[in-house]
Amino acid sequence: MQELDYNGEMILEHLEQQPAFRLVGDVADEMGRECYVVGGYVRDIFLDRTSKDIDFVTVGSGIEVAEQVARRLGKHATIAVFRNFGTAQVKWHGLELEFVGARKESYTHDSRNPIVEDGTLDDDQRRRDFTINAMAACVNRDRFGDLLDPFDGIQDLRDKLIRTPLDPDITFSDDPLRMMRAVRFATQLGFEIFPETFAAIERNRERIGIISKERITDELMKIMKSAVPSRGFMLLDRCRLLEIIFPELAALKGVSQMNGRGHKDNFLHTMQVLDNVAQQSDNVWLRWAALLHDIAKPATKRYDDKLGWTFHNHNFIGEKMVPRIFKRLRLPMNEKMKYVAKLVGLHMRPIALVEEEVTDSAVRRMLFEAGDDIDDLMLLCAADITSKNREKVRRYRENYDLVRRKLVELEEKDRIRNFQPPVTGEEIMQTFDLQPCATVGKIKEAIKNAILDGKLANDHDEARNYMLAVAAEMGLIPVND
Repeated sequence: MQELDYNGEMILEHLEQQPAFRLVGDVADEMGRECYVVGGYVRDIFLDRTSKDIDFVTVGSGIEVAEQVARRLGKHATIAVFRNFGTAQVKWHGLELEFVGARKESYTHDSRNPIVEDGTLDDDQRRRDFTINAMAACVNRDRFGDLLDPFDGIQDLRDKLIRTPLDPDITFSDDPLRMMRAVRFATQLGFEIFPETFAAIERNRERIGIISKERITDELMKIMKSAVPSRGFMLLDRCRLLEIIFPELAALKGVSQMNGRGHKDNFLHTMQVLDNVAQQSDNVWLRWAALLHDIAKPATKRYDDKLGWTFHNHNFIGEKMVPRIFKRLRLPMNEKMKYVAKLVGLHMRPIALVEEEVTDSAVRRMLFEAGDDIDDLMLLCAADITSKNREKVRRYRENYDLVRRKLVELEEKDRIRNFQPPVTGEEIMQTFDLQPCATVGKIKEAIKNAILDGKLANDHDEARNYMLAVAAEMGLIPVND
């Protein structure tokens, strides 16, 4: 982020570089309207971040100004008007210009949808969520580039603080989604949440219940896509929102003790795995797999006098939990969910190979089950190696590298990834004059297992001879022999 030594020229220089600002200002002047660039666009000028979305506030009808701007821009501009919301959007050469009239808002206790009235720029800035989003820059000709910063957002940018313009209890009670936005901005920007603001989030956390799952999950996805996503989930935990919106994740917290033996804090471990994956991949669904890979550990935690703390089958039970979690959070119930569930179910397989003898058969089976997701599975496995025992980590990584080498060798030799047995069910039925039945499935399964165990090559002739041998043991005789 550039040094925030605002000298009155920074905004002006930026606005002069984009002709749309002068054009909008000229239109507003002709209509006798005050007009300002507001919110995130102004904030991002100081953060040296570019955006194609520009929000304008006018004192008076924003729709009327938008219509005039669209006419001035001509045939290359399109306009969409949302009269119910008093807003309009003009698209022009990749820019999205949003127009709204300045307004003031009031709320009822059971809804985040405000009662809206026309207002002044001051009213509009007061209704903003955070000081860094409450700045405005004038585009009218006589004050072009003037910054209006009534809540000292510039100083909060310097101090890297998220703070509400007004009483945070009122801000969050009026619109509880702002609590999620505070956490999201802190995560994305690497800022701290002002102590009084943070305390108000915890006090008002139950108000999140009036927010739709879709809006909450939209903020979670933005947290998940950030450079260090664990920061957001740790903040959600600290303010106790996590236990409300994601109880399964909150349940991972803590360490149990029995006979002087404890286990690692699975929440902190999950956060480390999530960040490890985020450092290597922008795939948000792989990050979800990292977040959920140990989600079933609380349900499977047991103490054994000989083994200590165990979490048997937590991967398989976690795989079954994924669809329920996705459904509740309104995440997509499609191939993305299946991908996450698959990785959660398989995430122990590479570790099991690392801990035991790395056999060709075991590697083939893992490659067959993971298919095209094998590289993501191996990345998740590497991220999951987080022990504080350096010798254990060294040994795990060496064996992990051995597994990766074997994967490459066997894939090149046996073509196992996503393979189908070279003898089809139709061929089996034709050879032995069978109708679809369990016997066909047993023969096909035997061929698949023989290939995965390395007893025969992934080759049609070898597989057919093996089919004939298996069928003979079952008392079947080929009809064409």
